[in-house]
Amino acid sequence: MTLFSLASKNIKGNFSNYLVYFISLVFSIVIYYTFVSLQYSEKIQESMELSDTMSFMFMVSAVILILFVAVFILYSNSFFTRQRKKEVGLYSILGLPKKTIGKMLFYENLIMGLIALVIGVLLGTLLSKLFSMILANLMGSTAVIDFSVSIQAIIQTVIVFMVIILFTSIQGYRLIYRFKLIELFHAAKQGEREPKASFVSTILAVILLAGSYWLILRPFPAEFTLDYLIKNYGVALVALIIGTHLFFSSVTVYLLKLSKRNKSRYYKGTRLIETSQLLHRIRGNARTFTVIALLSAATITFFGATYSGYYGNEKNSKEVVPFSYAHLSKGQEFDSKVKNIILDDKSHPIKAQLEIPLIEVKGELLFSLDYKFNPTKIISETTFNRVSKALDREQTVTLSGNQAAVIQPRFTEFTDSTFQGKEITLKLPQGDRNLTFVNVVKGNVLPFDFPDFYVVVSDDTFVELAKQKEALTYKAYEVEGEKTTEATSKKVAKLIGRNFQSSSSFYTEYKEGKEGNALMLFILGFLGLVFLAATGSIIYFKQLTEANEAKGNYEILRKIGVGKKDIRKSIHKQTFFVFVLPLTVGILHGSIILHFTTNFISDLIGANIIVPILTAMAAFVIIYLGYYVLTVNTYNKIVNK
Repeated sequence: MTLFSLASKNIKGNFSNYLVYFISLVFSIVIYYTFVSLQYSEKIQESMELSDTMSFMFMVSAVILILFVAVFILYSNSFFTRQRKKEVGLYSILGLPKKTIGKMLFYENLIMGLIALVIGVLLGTLLSKLFSMILANLMGSTAVIDFSVSIQAIIQTVIVFMVIILFTSIQGYRLIYRFKLIELFHAAKQGEREPKASFVSTILAVILLAGSYWLILRPFPAEFTLDYLIKNYGVALVALIIGTHLFFSSVTVYLLKLSKRNKSRYYKGTRLIETSQLLHRIRGNARTFTVIALLSAATITFFGATYSGYYGNEKNSKEVVPFSYAHLSKGQEFDSKVKNIILDDKSHPIKAQLEIPLIEVKGELLFSLDYKFNPTKIISETTFNRVSKALDREQTVTLSGNQAAVIQPRFTEFTDSTFQGKEITLKLPQGDRNLTFVNVVKGNVLPFDFPDFYVVVSDDTFVELAKQKEALTYKAYEVEGEKTTEATSKKVAKLIGRNFQSSSSFYTEYKEGKEGNALMLFILGFLGLVFLAATGSIIYFKQLTEANEAKGNYEILRKIGVGKKDIRKSIHKQTFFVFVLPLTVGILHGSIILHFTTNFISDLIGANIIVPILTAMAAFVIIYLGYYVLTVNTYNKIVNK
């Protein structure tokens, strides 16, 4: 028997232990290949408005993915190394030279890595069309996606993963040289001592976590500076990380120790062994739990926030660009050209067209307001009401004399009480004019252009102001099916350029927002799945290690009369604790951060983000549930035969 065939037999014999790792590795390769192939996909790029952004985002994501996968593979490799120490020691006692054992381990890891790489690249190639179609569908693209093989993506994937596989194979080769024979035999018996409960660390953990939550949930300040960001959220992040680690290493130990004091409960059924098992392992798992909890929180936060952006894109676009098209009038000839382009688009007939006269003046508020308000933009009540009617809005205004209303600027939470009864002085060529605010109304009239401080005045007042300061005239068009006006929007954009900070056409704003959010959703969705697969695998490996070490304890339990059913129930409880603890902390952290982003994002996109957040959390829980069931069954097979 050759060394190569011996290594192959070893893989087959240990494949049940390797299976979860192998699947996670293949999955990571598929995702990496997908990102790289999409990065090089000309078909997808041609169908996008943000093609440059797409390439950059996939490149960055591929780098993040490979860093994470490298850490995961190294961690998994250390798990298998520990599992194989006794076996390696046995080979050495039987007389195999160290060099031969090293080569055998090298071949084992290399063979398995190569098989995973071949399967991963093949699956990635086969699934690339499906993934491209998913991305195109998310972006709302009508591009026809054909099956294609990206040679560049294959070469890049093979090079990157071959480097990692060779590195871990060399680590396997060095195993026999890194440990003494006695250490190899007793590796599996190196249990962990029962940790001591630290009251000080427990209190510190609670203070740090409560403090970080408080810092994150504090209301936004009047001035949002970099200094504030670092001092507030930077400190909160550090406190959250340290507090989370102390929570797992101290608070859980303290609570488990407390539960031991209840003797009648502690000695009931299999609770003694469950509590002891958890106590002996919890501190050793603290670092893993911390990483998993923080990673889960980050994934939930990013995915929830991105899904929210995707979910509310249409509403957000409509608020940024209210009309299908809008532009500043530049004379009859220019305006006719724009109108003719829009009229030529017979598949998107005009529903409404109107002129929006607007006066820009310097204003001076006679009260304190944390918002930039110059130039103050004045429109008449009739114009505001016409805009509302054209856009099927309900809110209208009725003003007289010196009364005025404010259109709520974006990203603000101004209410009637902010302005009611307060005054503004307009600086006009023929003297100042004071207006009194009566209320705040909602509904932008033109594409977003900061500062967007619009004041609505009565028609008579507007006429008087127009005599002193010439009004600008904007042309606005509302058409049917404005989400599909790609060709016309490009023609209009080419002619009128950029009058505003946002686009002049609704389609461009909507399409770019949808593409950007779809890209982020696609990338974060797949990255999140890889993170989940990896963290689920890590917990699975940890539990299997503990199962092998606890076999003797369960054997004793069976000898004293504890049935297999009770042992399985005990395994269920322990595994549930191990899976639920970091997941609960991760979801709690994610909820707090998302609550913070809700205040910001809801204003930003104008949408309720509860549904997307709950969807992201539900996906997380379901996938973890699968790992939980798999772990319980495997654990039970090991200790309860």
